[in-house]
Amino acid sequence: MEFKQIFQPVEKEFATLEGVLRASLGGRNSKAILEINRFLLGSGGKKLRPAMVFLSARAVRGKPAGRVADQKLIELAAAVELIHRASLIHDDVIDHATLRHSKPTINHTWGPDIAIAAGDYFYAEAFRLIAACGNAGVLDVMGLATKLMCEGELHQICERGNASLVKQQYLMMVKKKTAALFAASCQAGTMLVSADAAVQGALKDYGANFGMAFQVRDDYLDLVGSTTELGKVPGADFNVGEWTLPIFNLLAEGADKARIACLMRQPDKQAAFEALRQMFMDSGALVKTRKEINNYVHKAKKSIALLKGSCCKESLLALADRVAV
Repeated sequence: MEFKQIFQPVEKEFATLEGVLRASLGGRNSKAILEINRFLLGSGGKKLRPAMVFLSARAVRGKPAGRVADQKLIELAAAVELIHRASLIHDDVIDHATLRHSKPTINHTWGPDIAIAAGDYFYAEAFRLIAACGNAGVLDVMGLATKLMCEGELHQICERGNASLVKQQYLMMVKKKTAALFAASCQAGTMLVSADAAVQGALKDYGANFGMAFQVRDDYLDLVGSTTELGKVPGADFNVGEWTLPIFNLLAEGADKARIACLMRQPDKQAAFEALRQMFMDSGALVKTRKEINNYVHKAKKSIALLKGSCCKESLLALADRVAV
């Protein structure tokens, strides 16, 4: 199922979301800031995290609950998108990336100084929107998720090139850096419409497992995918010396750790990357990695079994299936 079909039950919320994003960032007097904001808001992306805010809330609540309640939900979704985009802007600076969603990155277009400041600006606006929701619990959930994202990113950078890193450390970084915001998006969206702790926990678990599948799949595609498929040049993790799940599974299949570490230090990165890619493709690690991704997808779908049947629940299930390989 295509994303447009999956998001169809909340297409009205999506239409309003675009307006909130543009209003929150577009009404500034600085011509330079306006230009940067237009660039960033037009840079693509599927808006998965805002979709999860909407779908989680609607899967629990059913029909829209009224103008005021829906406006808070839309502002929360906008904040989630801004937090995500801020993290991507900073990631691209750290990774010296030139492409994102098949378009030039802000650091490539304006330089790292402006990119860092723009990311900070997005974070600030996101938390202004979250505060406007008037829900202390939601603020706490989103604040913790953002802290975990930054913590996971910092840990990942510090461990670059560390050949002694183990699989469980990698999984913990993924849980913080990527899964935390997906989990918070589902949980916070649910909190605005339901006080049921079991329901909130179920949607949080859905988001966390979806996020794990999403990031491991991204790391998998970074090794075996193409620029067209990824919207960016593959081998980004390899080029900065990051050990990801496909590599750990390759080691578990008996690959020479010293050789892999040597390849990651080669001056001719492209040739070394192609050699590592071929090692992975020719091993049982490829199938093992795919199984682990699909296991997280299964856990995500199972976690929302307690929800009543609805088009939004079906969309959440279909969204999880989109991450399967």
